[in-house]
Amino acid sequence: MDFFNVGKIVNTHGIRGEVRVMPTTDFVKERFAKDHKLYLDMKEGPLELTVEKARQHKGFLLVKFAGYDNINDVLNFRDHELMVTEEDQQPLEDGQYYYRQIIGLTVKTLEGEELGTIKEIMAPGANDVWVVDRPDKEDLLLPVIDDVVKKVDLENHQVLVELMEGLE
Repeated sequence: MDFFNVGKIVNTHGIRGEVRVMPTTDFVKERFAKDHKLYLDMKEGPLELTVEKARQHKGFLLVKFAGYDNINDVLNFRDHELMVTEEDQQPLEDGQYYYRQIIGLTVKTLEGEELGTIKEIMAPGANDVWVVDRPDKEDLLLPVIDDVVKKVDLENHQVLVELMEGLE
């Protein structure tokens, strides 16, 4: 079974079994909804958890799992990834992609110049920003807008872009 990360437990919260989660998904409400199944990435294999409740708190999510009612029950969850199965993946509209599909793609200009590889995706506001790792240069921050990103070609593992003035 394939699993995909949707968040990381960064700490515990209080004494009643809540954990602090840094979400890494665009579908926060769906992934952390009451009774939704998540899997904790453990050495001995994925541990199935059921969300009892979740709420926003200071840039994080506070999540309580059913059956884990004490801080001692969740202490060993810290620094572990939360995952969903492939069957739980949300269908995307045309032109939308999962982060895992974008990270690692080669970025080229329309003229064929290879700029580097996408190593990270940031979501600072109105649009995502792709961080391009360039050999022997500073990282390039590409805003994901139609004026810049011209084509995402998953089959050929590349993105074609047109650099606007000031991006380079």
